[in-house]
Amino acid sequence: MLKLFFSSRTFFLLALSFLIPLSSMAITDSFFSLASDHLSFYFFLRLLVDVISMIILIRFIYFPVYRKSDYFFTFFMFNVTIFIITHLLNSESGFSMGAAFGLFAIFSMLRYRTEDISARDMTYLFIVITLGLISSVNQGNLLEIVIIDSIIVALAFLLDGGVLIKTERMQLVQYEKIELIRPENRELLMNDLKDRTGLNIKKISIDKIDFLRDTALIKVYYIDQKV
Repeated sequence: MLKLFFSSRTFFLLALSFLIPLSSMAITDSFFSLASDHLSFYFFLRLLVDVISMIILIRFIYFPVYRKSDYFFTFFMFNVTIFIITHLLNSESGFSMGAAFGLFAIFSMLRYRTEDISARDMTYLFIVITLGLISSVNQGNLLEIVIIDSIIVALAFLLDGGVLIKTERMQLVQYEKIELIRPENRELLMNDLKDRTGLNIKKISIDKIDFLRDTALIKVYYIDQKV
């Protein structure tokens, strides 16, 4: 379960940074108008580029490597939410760009306390936030946005897709032959794990030992040959 933790001082400073720009805004008749000055054709064009970049990154790079769909909702909703808010928080709407980047600082200070999320997943989370920011606040033309997004996605594919280097994976194994966890039996333990899992194991580490059940929790580091 993901939990967000803020200190009282941090919350006060963040609230103050957003209340100051709001105090200088006056309610006008345009608030009740049905016309939209911000949801233009260029907004939807930028959103389309952002969503396409996200589909390529998450569906065709992240998922084939990790085979996890748990964070699909989190990745896409973070990206789209960041994109929409930073698009609305521009100078024309009465907010400064400092407020938009302050929003990015808020998400940067969020701490996710969970045993499941890894450093790689957190890295992908920051990538999807960055894609949303670039697609929304970049002042260049459409070609520049496409090129920048393509560079980020291409680097993710080259570094994490097994193109340049074979990425080392980790898997937890509940092991019952507890007599093999002794240091002098390390080679026998490695060979037994290789035979039973069929993985190209490079190293192992003992995470937990349960003498009541005569089992051990072992971290197995291996090279995925399918990548």
